[in-house]
Amino acid sequence: MADWKTVRLGDVCLIERGGSPRPIEDFITDDEDGINWIKIGDTNESKYITKTEQKIKKEGMKKSRFVQEGDFLLSNSMSFGRPYILKINGCIHDGWLVIRDENDSFDKDYLYYYLSSPIMYQHFKSLAVGGVVNNLNSKMVRNVEVPLPPLETQRQIAANLDKVTHTIDLCNAILEKLDLLVKSRFVEMFCNTDDRRTIADICSIITDGTHQPPKFTQDGIPFLFVSNIVTNEITYNAEKFISEETYDELYKRTPIEIGDIVLSTVGSYGHPAVVKTNKKFLFQRHIAYLKPISSVVNSIYLHSAILSNDAQRQIEERVKGIAQKTLNLSEIRKITVPIPPLALQEQFAAFVEQTDKSKFIAINIKKIIRRVRLNDQF
Repeated sequence: MADWKTVRLGDVCLIERGGSPRPIEDFITDDEDGINWIKIGDTNESKYITKTEQKIKKEGMKKSRFVQEGDFLLSNSMSFGRPYILKINGCIHDGWLVIRDENDSFDKDYLYYYLSSPIMYQHFKSLAVGGVVNNLNSKMVRNVEVPLPPLETQRQIAANLDKVTHTIDLCNAILEKLDLLVKSRFVEMFCNTDDRRTIADICSIITDGTHQPPKFTQDGIPFLFVSNIVTNEITYNAEKFISEETYDELYKRTPIEIGDIVLSTVGSYGHPAVVKTNKKFLFQRHIAYLKPISSVVNSIYLHSAILSNDAQRQIEERVKGIAQKTLNLSEIRKITVPIPPLALQEQFAAFVEQTDKSKFIAINIKKIIRRVRLNDQF
């Protein structure tokens, strides 16, 4: 590593923040010649952004930031510090930073892997500031130091990490197939169920998280955001924490227990997750809280019912808004799901729990690989 240099990212790359024409609703268009409007919701586990849900009118470019295929995007709020490589042209709002390697100092895959490394994430986390949501700004990112080995070394590192990433991709494929297996079994068992009821009929509480940003602490009880449930499971790797006192006050609104369901309502909406442990947590208002009536519906069954094609279609029909689509509580209450006899629901839930054991193995392999893959290279 003697011939490795360390550079400030801003010394070798152009780094700028996105911008949004306002009100954004006036600029959204269905025209074929519209400009791709790139949002966080257009991303997935891939390192590339290849398409967008929405476009904006050409005149909106004057009040935004135009980015091009090959540029890097770095999320600067919510799930901050996540890098992506663009495969399309478009415009970005102020939740993104664009990193443009105009001098071709980096191999693109090398830079992607370094920016997505645990080392880099922890550094971004230490830099991020904000109240309710942590934020990175362009000045912070310009000052980040990055190792710059010779290009050939960069390519070799990227090639090594590509092999590891292939294993992660295989794990993802297994997880997708297991999810499809559960969906297929749901359809097979319940597509002809005549008894359909609304969410309001089968839940004793339907509300959402606190509408007032709580007072946060350095550590304590996790305070979760939509990003913590977009995999349809709850992850507790929180960036924000609240005290026991704040928890006791907010818990009155959302008395979380094992078997309850949380559901994302803004951005990546329509993702349910079942509470499976006694671990304390609370959450923002963009997460709905459902308490199933246990004598009527099994929570694991309800989780799959919400993820079914029929329920997801209903959700798509009920979301409101243009710039930020939102699933309101009043609309959640109207969603209908089949309610077979409880014994059948529990039989299905047992099948899901067996499938989850296989998913657990694949998920943990991914975690181990992600933890070691970059630390061994840098």
